[in-house]
Amino acid sequence: MTDFNTTLFRRLTWEGTVPLEIRVDPKELPANSNRGLECYYIQAPRVSYLPLIVPEVRRFLMDVVFDEIAAKGLKDEEWWFESEEGTLLKWHWPIGVIYDNHTISASIRSSPTPSTSTASPMRLILHLAAPPNDKLFLSPTVDACKQAFMNQLKEADFIRWGNTRRMTSLRKADQDGLWEGIREHSFDDFWRVASKLMPTAGLPIRSTSPPPMGSSLSRPTSVDTANTPDRDGAYSIRSVPVRIYLPDGPVLQELAPPLLEDGTPHTLSHFFSNHFALLFPPRPPPPPPSRLNPNPQAPAVPKLAYALIQGVVCPPEAELAWLGSCMAGADGWLNICVGINR
Repeated sequence: MTDFNTTLFRRLTWEGTVPLEIRVDPKELPANSNRGLECYYIQAPRVSYLPLIVPEVRRFLMDVVFDEIAAKGLKDEEWWFESEEGTLLKWHWPIGVIYDNHTISASIRSSPTPSTSTASPMRLILHLAAPPNDKLFLSPTVDACKQAFMNQLKEADFIRWGNTRRMTSLRKADQDGLWEGIREHSFDDFWRVASKLMPTAGLPIRSTSPPPMGSSLSRPTSVDTANTPDRDGAYSIRSVPVRIYLPDGPVLQELAPPLLEDGTPHTLSHFFSNHFALLFPPRPPPPPPSRLNPNPQAPAVPKLAYALIQGVVCPPEAELAWLGSCMAGADGWLNICVGINR
């Protein structure tokens, strides 16, 4: 059974949205269109995908902007997006990942500005024809996006459990129900099925020591206090499905076991210092004690970068197993965007 804390954080993740400003490429507007209203604003769910917001955008454009006769020949499956800077946007990436990755890249290219509590809309250019499928690597249709989503689920299932039995054993109606939960943005409908695939966020199998004193950022305590292995728990899986999105760089996948060899939880700090030591330098050990300094402290390390998950800057001590259970995307992947401190 999924505990209260897990459900709470999964719902918070699910309800996250990002602001988008969608403007039709002026060169592609049909004849007699209202050129003063070709911009549409939307709070898009983080867990959704670009093809799923096209129907809402189309309704607005048909009602307010397009001339009905001139727009008859437009086909939704030929619509595609790029950023204001001209970057093609991938249909199979969750909208939240697109937004976070773009925001980080834009912050690196621009001069530092005072931070505000309000997220700025990401400006998208909507093209109405001739999608560059050779560069998008995916036909911009809802059916193609659904197929990509299901494939992502299967891959995450294999990385997590070492097989895809949980995914392939679902009935066809349940598999379709996962996608319908995304389309309708229904938390209950989606997680009624997804809970059969995702691990519960229980306690570490060998966790017998109390959490660090003075830390208010540690993982919430599970209601399951029994120190017995949970076969379906986040700390019993083979590896957390993790993808790392570097700013203006490649997308990387690394194995991320939930526990280290000594049985302690695998944290973001340990993961990044092992795989990306130049951005996340490991903290050196403290110097030996001396008469003048009997209790030396380890020297501080510069904070060159940070990890952004679902729009949240995560603390270094966050445990990968818990993050993978509570803050993964609907496709089962823990998507981590790496930002650079300036």
